[in-house]
Amino acid sequence: MTAAVLLDLGVSRETIDRLEQFSALVLKWTKSINLISSKTADDIWQRHILDSAQIYQYSAENTGKWLDIGSGGGFPGIVVAILSSDAGRKTSYTLIESDQRKATFLRTAIRELDLPMRVLSERIDQAKEQEADVISARALSQLSDLLPMVARHQHEQTTVLLHKGQSWQQEIAEARKNWSFALSDYPSMTDPNARILKLNRIARV
Repeated sequence: MTAAVLLDLGVSRETIDRLEQFSALVLKWTKSINLISSKTADDIWQRHILDSAQIYQYSAENTGKWLDIGSGGGFPGIVVAILSSDAGRKTSYTLIESDQRKATFLRTAIRELDLPMRVLSERIDQAKEQEADVISARALSQLSDLLPMVARHQHEQTTVLLHKGQSWQQEIAEARKNWSFALSDYPSMTDPNARILKLNRIARV
């Protein structure tokens, strides 16, 4: 069903085939390392592929450098890179993942899918500043904890795209105590209680 949703959104059959190849890799590796919860494995397309893919529409076509932090099993970073590559965009992707086993999986997936990506197996707060045009994160931490990580790797025009659950409004209110930012929020395609947050001009107050 989710593949049909992506077709309706204009995603090509060839791109869906690559997403299916990626999901098969995730399921294979999840048997030995915890890339996704076993409870969501049977619903990987809805819970992980579509959930990740939905942020692609909020990025600019001329995005040069995309940074995905806390990449884990490649969500949303690898999913978005597949969409971007197959659409002919010239975006380069960097994934930061400190867990060495997950970083090994990410490098394997990148190689097998022939994607324009690199993996930094370091802590987000210790990695070289990336000055990315887009920064994404999914299910990583509370917004107040995320913003210092994001601020390290942004420039003045960076767009930040975050998946947030049902407590998104409380997280925003708490974060605004120490940070200023421009904010747009969009309904999630996969969870009626969740939101996609788009932040710009992030600065400490």
